[in-house]
Amino acid sequence: MTTKTQAINPQNKFQCVGIINRANRIFMGMLAAVPIALSLPAEALQVQITPTAPKLGDTLSVIIDVDSQENIINPTVKVGEETYPAFPISPNKYRAFIPTTPLEKPEVRKVTVAADRQERNLAVKVSDRKFPVQRITLPPGKAGVQATEYELQQVKEFKALQTPEKFWNGVFLRPNKGRMTTTYGVRRYYNGKFANDYYHRGLDYAGAAGSAVVAPAPGQVALVGRVSQGFRVHGNVVGIDHGQGVTSIFMHLSRINVKEGDIVKAGQLIGGVGSTGASTGPHLHWGLYVNGKSIDPTSWQTKVVD
Repeated sequence: MTTKTQAINPQNKFQCVGIINRANRIFMGMLAAVPIALSLPAEALQVQITPTAPKLGDTLSVIIDVDSQENIINPTVKVGEETYPAFPISPNKYRAFIPTTPLEKPEVRKVTVAADRQERNLAVKVSDRKFPVQRITLPPGKAGVQATEYELQQVKEFKALQTPEKFWNGVFLRPNKGRMTTTYGVRRYYNGKFANDYYHRGLDYAGAAGSAVVAPAPGQVALVGRVSQGFRVHGNVVGIDHGQGVTSIFMHLSRINVKEGDIVKAGQLIGGVGSTGASTGPHLHWGLYVNGKSIDPTSWQTKVVD
């Protein structure tokens, strides 16, 4: 039996090698064209916290980018035992607010963000801030005024609102044209006695009695209270829900021009300056609250928080 061996044509051999080399070059070119697909995956959960150098009284804004189309549950933000909700502000982007107050310690805050089955841990240093001390003498009939249970409950429920919809847009306006007499965070002595665990929760404007009080930003009127209903300390009061945990309260009014449920625009008349409740004279007290805590409204008047 004779076995025939077919000889390999040298030319065919070189052609095969050439084909293999060209295939390798094409494959390597494909790798160069799609490096992202073959590199390590990017961090899907991106978190940014501003301001970068906060002080007591500031509002921390936590922006969360979630790289997922299937995320159904909104992200959560936790600091210690407190959990703050995050609300959508654009596709796959959420925002949560962390309030800070003068009664807290200046320290590093550990912030935990959970979203889309991922978790990020960040550290933010909140610096100290000096707040002035003021001595207030309340006249007879005003000193020692105690809030009613009804008043306290109504105000508590209002400040706890966390409406998912965002009503405000742009910077917050001055609610009254009068000069500012008391800034945020002031510690006080009332009739010679220091008020422990107290700080001035807002800004006071010394507008003339009856002068216009306007909404600093769009929102929905969620609280209307009157002295006749038992609002002994707040006096005639209006509360506006700006949405996503942000609320405004306006105290000591002489009149009220809105009702609960009204949708108001920035600059819209809501009442007049007065001296009802625990007040030493005609003025407007405006308090801005974030997730139930009183924060400094000043930065909201100078910087857009969108």
